[in-house]
Amino acid sequence: MASSWDLDPALADRGAGAIIGAAVGDALGAGYEFSAPPEPHAVEMRIGTLSGDPPGTWTDDTAMTVCVLAPAAAGHRLDEAEGQVEAGRGFLRWYASHPPDVGVQTRAVLRAVEGDGFHDAARAYAAANALSAGNGSLMRTAPVALRHFGDAAALARAAESVSALTHADPLATDACVLWSAAIEQALVHGSLAGPAAGLDLLPADRRGAWGERIAAAERGPASAFRPNGFVVTALQAAWAAAHRAERHDDPFADGVREAIAIGDDTDTVGAIAGALLGALVGASGIPAAWRDAITGWPDGVDANWLAERTRMALIARTGEASGPTAAG
Repeated sequence: MASSWDLDPALADRGAGAIIGAAVGDALGAGYEFSAPPEPHAVEMRIGTLSGDPPGTWTDDTAMTVCVLAPAAAGHRLDEAEGQVEAGRGFLRWYASHPPDVGVQTRAVLRAVEGDGFHDAARAYAAANALSAGNGSLMRTAPVALRHFGDAAALARAAESVSALTHADPLATDACVLWSAAIEQALVHGSLAGPAAGLDLLPADRRGAWGERIAAAERGPASAFRPNGFVVTALQAAWAAAHRAERHDDPFADGVREAIAIGDDTDTVGAIAGALLGALVGASGIPAAWRDAITGWPDGVDANWLAERTRMALIARTGEASGPTAAG
């Protein structure tokens, strides 16, 4: 098993960047959620529009990401039932804390779970509701890339299954596969290949439509992708903003501000874009004032705590990949 001193510093920085970047994008976006879209340069930490929480407080996006990160940090694989159930149990603990902002679909599924039957409850919701492709699983997919980088098949299985704990619609699971693959490319190679990097991981009959959606996001403008509670539009909004930011001097700050300036579900689009851009630039490339400001559920947690759990997840994967049973 790899130890903490075996972990490549650049990998550790980019991994921490993915999780901290998601939390920063979430906390920034919380101050503009479902209100008048700001100008990009005006985006700052503000009181949450729905929660009333102090500036810098993350929302359900990061809280649920923490729930997925926890089993990964403990060494569980997210493409296996044990890791998925642990993530789901985390969701229930978070939900029991009476958070002020919970997505409609997530709330309905968590209320309906019996025992550890998260996938059953999510599938039942999808079967009964035509509009079940919300963005509530895409916002929390970053830990999948940390735990399964370098193993495309496991990454795809994990992204799909972790999404389907609450969001079983194929559009939601596909989006999580694509975004996890995009984060993996940034994490491992420091490149912004984007969601097209995951097209080959989707069923062949769905790749063409997703390729067209990704291309449309790249053509922009970013402002076109609203409302963005729908998972497809949320992915397009985040990618439209991130894709343009790569050429900027400060890609993280500029890209996240652009994502939030789109408007509508700003905390979620900010979190999605922040995870990818954070993996690109690393935690060291995220403005220190923003890193230092963030906190949220579990109470009192901050960027240092997120970075340490991220390191543990990366160590679990690095040790696994270097061992005799490493997956290819």
